[in-house]
Amino acid sequence: MTMAAWLRSLPSLTGTPPATDAEPLPDLPEHLFARWIREAVEAGVAEAHGATLATVDADGIPDARILILKDLGPDGWAFAGPRASAKAGQLAAHPAAALNFWWPAVLRAVRVRGKVVEASAEDSAADLAARSAAARDGIGPGEWVMWRLVADRVEFWQGSADRQHLRTIYRRTDDDWQLIDPESETR
Repeated sequence: MTMAAWLRSLPSLTGTPPATDAEPLPDLPEHLFARWIREAVEAGVAEAHGATLATVDADGIPDARILILKDLGPDGWAFAGPRASAKAGQLAAHPAAALNFWWPAVLRAVRVRGKVVEASAEDSAADLAARSAAARDGIGPGEWVMWRLVADRVEFWQGSADRQHLRTIYRRTDDDWQLIDPESETR
């Protein structure tokens, strides 16, 4: 069997989506994300706060890695790491990124993209202090940094076995969020 045939034979979209949500969509994507991640955890999704962060290197080549979402609020989607990491260098040169959450057990994904800003030294130090002693070992306060992805677009994707997937898209305007018709976007 060829690799292509074998890959095509693997099952996909095998999770169980939650019942259709009767609640109206919130005005802020952060509120919908909070609802969805809690539902994912309640459904048994392990490490639901894990996400793929995509950046670009000095040559504009995409680079991606898995990390843990540290916080979410009006200041952005927080993540952290060593200041000497490739991620830190890439964000210093090109302060924009994308986060992708994938929860196959509930057939849901969330895509977030926007500019990235460095959090305050106090926030970075507090994040380092909150890590376990083993995770802090060998890292000085100035060597650890927290970043916040300030989203300009957040997409919520609800999968369906019949491929009639539902997409909810929030796009930032000058001072608010607007729900966008997915069909109006160029893919």
